[in-house]
Amino acid sequence: MFRHLAIGTNDPEAARQFYDATFAALGIAAATADSKGRLLYRHDGALLIVGRPIDGQPATYANGGTIGFSAPSEEAVLGWHSAGLANGGTECEGQPIKRVSPATGREVTVAYLRDPAGNKICAVYDAPE
Repeated sequence: MFRHLAIGTNDPEAARQFYDATFAALGIAAATADSKGRLLYRHDGALLIVGRPIDGQPATYANGGTIGFSAPSEEAVLGWHSAGLANGGTECEGQPIKRVSPATGREVTVAYLRDPAGNKICAVYDAPE
């Protein structure tokens, strides 16, 4: 349903360190930068843009918003969580857990973090049917 997501940061270098490390755990390449200095992460036709807000105002996170990233395995979720904590992320929603997804009724492994700017993100592995 979406082609890209953009999230703000007030510290692009901290964001690069965090996202390069967490995405490496999911098999996603490190960022490239556009002409405005925004970080661009591309994977399977999707694009995540991380940068200072274009309007020049401070970046803030969305209260109630969460961005979820697909993980290729349960181990990748755990690696993503560890990499995030080691690179400026903070604990959010507790430790990684297995639970039944209310959307699909299938078991998922999920981990949540706040990135260095406070954005709430998660990595999810959907167990095969």
